[in-house]
Amino acid sequence: MFGRLFGGMRDSGERRGEFDAPELRNPEREQARFRRRLVLAAVAMVAGFGGLFARFYYLQVIEHAHFETLAETNRIAIVPIAPNRGVITDRNGVVLAQSYSGYTLEITPSKVPDLEATIDAVAKIVDIEPRDRKRFRKLLEESKDFESIPIRTRLTDEEVARFAVNRYRFPGVEIKARLFRQYPFGALASHAIGYIGRINDRDVQRIAAWDETADYKGTDTIGKAGVELSYERELHGTTGVEEVEVDANGRPVRTLKRTPPIAGDDLRLSIDIGLQQVAEEAFGDRRGALVAIDPRNGDVLAFVSKPGYDPNLFVDGIDPVNWQELNDSPDKPLLDRPLRGAYPPGSTIKPYLALAALKSGKRTPQQTIFDPGYFQIPGQSHKFRDDKPGGHGVVDMYKAIVESCDTYFYMLGADTDIDDTARFLSQFGFGRKTGIDIEGELTGVLPSREWKRQRFSGKGYPSDARKWYLGDSVSAGIGQGYNAFTPIQLAHAIAMIADNGVGYTPHLVKSVRDTRTGEVTLIASQPSGRIDVSPQQLAFVQNALVGVAKEGTSAAVFKDAKYVSAGKTGTAQLFSLKGEKYSEHHVDERLRDHAWYEAYAPADHPVIAVAVLVENGGFGAAAAAPIARKVFDHYLLGESAPGPAPVSAPNSDDRSD
Repeated sequence: MFGRLFGGMRDSGERRGEFDAPELRNPEREQARFRRRLVLAAVAMVAGFGGLFARFYYLQVIEHAHFETLAETNRIAIVPIAPNRGVITDRNGVVLAQSYSGYTLEITPSKVPDLEATIDAVAKIVDIEPRDRKRFRKLLEESKDFESIPIRTRLTDEEVARFAVNRYRFPGVEIKARLFRQYPFGALASHAIGYIGRINDRDVQRIAAWDETADYKGTDTIGKAGVELSYERELHGTTGVEEVEVDANGRPVRTLKRTPPIAGDDLRLSIDIGLQQVAEEAFGDRRGALVAIDPRNGDVLAFVSKPGYDPNLFVDGIDPVNWQELNDSPDKPLLDRPLRGAYPPGSTIKPYLALAALKSGKRTPQQTIFDPGYFQIPGQSHKFRDDKPGGHGVVDMYKAIVESCDTYFYMLGADTDIDDTARFLSQFGFGRKTGIDIEGELTGVLPSREWKRQRFSGKGYPSDARKWYLGDSVSAGIGQGYNAFTPIQLAHAIAMIADNGVGYTPHLVKSVRDTRTGEVTLIASQPSGRIDVSPQQLAFVQNALVGVAKEGTSAAVFKDAKYVSAGKTGTAQLFSLKGEKYSEHHVDERLRDHAWYEAYAPADHPVIAVAVLVENGGFGAAAAAPIARKVFDHYLLGESAPGPAPVSAPNSDDRSD
């Protein structure tokens, strides 16, 4: 057995030797190789642990504050709290605009995979009407995908409870508590108060210009018109902050810290809402404007633009149907007529031209002319017709104002340089902004040679269009031609005559109340200028204006008044008759003359001055003066009952004041 074993080993060795030489081991070389590997492994381990240590040091020591903040941010959500918008009241404390809390169902489009399907499903739980969907789509076009957009507002408690139970089914849809603006009187005084609406890109730029971007976090709406726009920074308030601890799913666990918001300042307007209501009702369904001012300080007592609009429609984002109705209406309810309606003043300009003539010496009170019923420029065939067929006969300045004799003022216009007239009338604020404290006011047009040169200097106008003609001056003498004044300008001007030539900048806000301190800041009455005429000259025109209401063109309207007022009627043409007889019954309603009346009362101690415009109303005495009478009766006597019915003009086929 041993033989076979050793023999086998020998055979194996012999066979191995046939192929390989036996390998000789080198322990020293293997040991050196092992040491190198061990050193490399040690270096790698030291480098690795060194890197880890350096990283740990960087994170735990150097960047400790940064990552602690990030961790805290993940744990704590910063929630802005929108402030309560300031309250707006009238001069007697009646609330005109206020805020209240309500629930809104809102959708964040970026979190909803199928928007239409989600809305359809939600509509089975909470009532969503077609107008809600249309408004949502309109807001969706104006907003960013990550913004929360309301689909339903002012949810009832029952609707809130129904959706809360099904909340888990609708990711990206949630109920939020919001502050809503409310305008209790609806369309009443809407152009003065204005409205709020959702913040758009232009509003974002405006907020950035104020450097108040942080203060509008959590706020979706901003003032868009009227006082809401002009006093936005006072009304908005200061945004609060709530620090809320959240879990890994972002759900609130507890409130850690709360800095309450500060409500916006409260505004008290100079408007008397009772007077405003009487004035608006006096217009009925007619279009027009009225501005009533306290001539002693510039307080705007009433600010009417008919028709108006309901500002409540804009609070949640107006739906397309109502928006289209407002925009497409031929009555232009969104037009702020007192500020942006520029109309020919007609005969209401005559008292100011009379003052200019007295100041320049072009006329004296006793100087007379003979009125044959027209005025004709020598050498021309065209006749500028008077409102009274056959004329007024012998006319002095008093009679010219009281009976509104056009021929007298045609002649005065022809005798007066238009640049001198423009310089004098500019003292009353014509041709420039009055400075009222809401935006959008137009300057109107007070024509002069320079104005005409600039107006017709563009391409397409012949060179002779820039020249001022004598006929231009004649038309300007009765407030026609290029003259175009706004109702606020005319109200400001007649208030200056009422206050013996002193004017004050009109303002709608009477005081601002700081909600933090309770301190009330009165809006100071700012003098706007003084008319450069003598007391005697001014007294003469004032007396003539009293004559208008006593024995002149508005005497029928004020014959039984318990006070003495002063005023001037006006009828403004919209197109030239070219010598033909005017008949309002044969003219399209929107091409009929505008009716004006400017007045103040009581005449001996004025406390209210008004300018009334009735668009396409015809005669000033018939359409505009009765509205002024109702306003005076209410303000001076406390009467709210309807005043006298509109009177008919002596001859409805003639253009008369």
